[in-house]
Amino acid sequence: MAQGDKGAGGGAHDGADDRAIVATTGGEAGAAGGGGFRHFDLVMAAFVTILLLSNVIGAGKVATIRLPLLGDWPFGAGILFFPISYVLGDVLTEVYGYARARRVIWAGTAAVLFMAAMSAIVVALPPAPGWTNQPAYEAVFGQVPRIVLASVCAFWAGEFVNAYVMARMKVMTGGRHLWSRTIGSTLVGQGVDSLIFYPLAFWGAAGWTDDLVVTVLFTQWALKTGWEILLTPLTYLVVGSLKRAERADVFDTDTDFTPFRARV
Repeated sequence: MAQGDKGAGGGAHDGADDRAIVATTGGEAGAAGGGGFRHFDLVMAAFVTILLLSNVIGAGKVATIRLPLLGDWPFGAGILFFPISYVLGDVLTEVYGYARARRVIWAGTAAVLFMAAMSAIVVALPPAPGWTNQPAYEAVFGQVPRIVLASVCAFWAGEFVNAYVMARMKVMTGGRHLWSRTIGSTLVGQGVDSLIFYPLAFWGAAGWTDDLVVTVLFTQWALKTGWEILLTPLTYLVVGSLKRAERADVFDTDTDFTPFRARV
């Protein structure tokens, strides 16, 4: 799709300069290879970093926030930072297309699996006689297999749904109304993520009543979507800056949307 086509102009309306951006299809972007983008690797590194830290630090802790009229309301602590990975997922799909977002999702999945394996091995190693921090180490890094499985399944499914909805809506809207794509894809993607993770990880677990699981599930979904809405101006800024820097705006009109491949 050449510069000045309807698709290029439509994509540029959401915060990018028409004269600096060339819209391409998913197939054209894939043929170009990853070396043509200057900042793709940095966005991927940020995505994987936030994903890993969110899983290590915040996944298993339930915190509370005091809400007017409602009192103390429980929520998963990982909500504070994990949604940034969804914002970056939106940026990846919007700027670089579904195929490259798919590659990053697989990279993130592999990183989480390696982190889980490394944690399990290190925790299982017998501590030295004079080292007394084993219980604390187990409490922080000794994730039970059930939570690991739930986390990986929820992330994988939620991210692919998010990227698919984002890419399809971009084609449908001709690249206009970025806010509708980021919020719409998050509503669906985060819904899938929460519906998989919390029942699979905590249903019937000690300290987790059925009501608590349901409450945290819907609270997480609402808060994640709220975060996406609040971060919309930042998303516009990052997307516009990257499109100008990369001189590209990918439309997935001829993309193979199967998740079961990592090749661009």
